[in-house]
Amino acid sequence: MSQTDLVLIGFFIFVLAVFLGIELISKVPSLLHTPLMSGTNFIHGIVVIGAITIAASVHDTLAAVIAVAAIFLGTLNVVGGWVVTDRMLG
Repeated sequence: MSQTDLVLIGFFIFVLAVFLGIELISKVPSLLHTPLMSGTNFIHGIVVIGAITIAASVHDTLAAVIAVAAIFLGTLNVVGGWVVTDRMLG
């Protein structure tokens, strides 16, 4: 497989994940929001650790930019999730 094919496959998986995430999140009742945010924060913490691990081993500029973006977005999700959960519990 060429590099272009891998990028297209990765982009396709990303788009599918976005649509699936939107569909799943829109179906969650507000009563279950806080327990699900707690689990999601845990998962995004693992995503941040994985992104840091990948960022440490890349040798390509594009891969480094994507890894840094993954770290940034994962961190935003963790912090935002904790803020929302704290506000809902308060």
